[in-house]
Amino acid sequence: MFKHLVSENILNLNPYSPGKPIEELKREIGLPHIIKLASNENPLGPSPQAIRAILNELPRVSLYPEGSCHNLRKKLATYLNVSCEQLLFGNGSNEIIELLVRTFCLEKDEVMTADYAFIIYELVGRAHGCYIHRVPMKNYSYDLEGLAAAITDRTKLIFIANPNNPTGSYINGTDLTGFLRKTQNKNLLVVLDEAYFEYVHKSDYPNGIDLLKTFPHLVVLRTFSKIYGLAGFRIGYAIAHSDILSCMNRIKAPFNVNYLAQVAACAAIEDVTFIKKTLEIFKEGFSYLYSQLSKLGFVCHPSVGNFHFVDLRRQAAAIYEKLLKNGVIIRPLKPYGLDQHCRISVGTMEENQMLIAALKTIL
Repeated sequence: MFKHLVSENILNLNPYSPGKPIEELKREIGLPHIIKLASNENPLGPSPQAIRAILNELPRVSLYPEGSCHNLRKKLATYLNVSCEQLLFGNGSNEIIELLVRTFCLEKDEVMTADYAFIIYELVGRAHGCYIHRVPMKNYSYDLEGLAAAITDRTKLIFIANPNNPTGSYINGTDLTGFLRKTQNKNLLVVLDEAYFEYVHKSDYPNGIDLLKTFPHLVVLRTFSKIYGLAGFRIGYAIAHSDILSCMNRIKAPFNVNYLAQVAACAAIEDVTFIKKTLEIFKEGFSYLYSQLSKLGFVCHPSVGNFHFVDLRRQAAAIYEKLLKNGVIIRPLKPYGLDQHCRISVGTMEENQMLIAALKTIL
């Protein structure tokens, strides 16, 4: 009825399809216990220190939050060894991605990414009327030479996830530095999404923040949704040159990060015990799933995130539906054009074992 009021950019989009919620599946199949291994969440839940901090601050939720995230800004700047002016906070990293496109791209400008990169880069760019240039990956990894060769005068933003979601691949420091060197005088920004940074333990994996001094056209994104277990609060942040963030702040909505999210993030940073336990559970579960999934005849592609990128060697949708009936949620990757692939998050050992048992029953 009102479609004539909407731009073609938006009408032509397919909405982002999130993973099925636990409560919805409970209503559908009536099982009391559901495990969700679809959204790369922390299976241990949120940091206990964050929970205590939230409970202490509940009486203050009648007040608007601190618009500049003052306390969190100071604490995170010290933790990351950057200046306060180099930080910008968002309602999840998704809001920051949208702010980047809205700030630096005009309609018909080019946003560059890759096949099988995080799908939000493309959705936000298309909604804004940008041309999306998707450069094919090589072995499910970014083709940096292909990206550099594809740059045009219209290219304004290049989105790279390191490690990548959903394929789990990563770019080493030498290759990333070389790519940044090639792009530093191209009148564009390179956005390095490091949502899974804390999970990667590879000697050649680069810390994007260390590259900011050399490459001022770099923007690094990180989040409290993954290892810190605060996905429900939607809080992410950018680290970049203050001139870049100053421009983005001009269109950022006031009070965009809610008060309890700020409180929880401040506390979570300090919860070293929780992070250590999370990584222990992750490493044990990651190895277990790799071994068991391989024994079932599936192919686990190399991944450094808190998930496996799995070739099921058959239609993933069918396996997904059968697992739902067994109370297990995984992430099929048909929206990426990967009909036989899925993404499986690492859960607790009990959850991992339930998944394998359900797969054995199905097969």
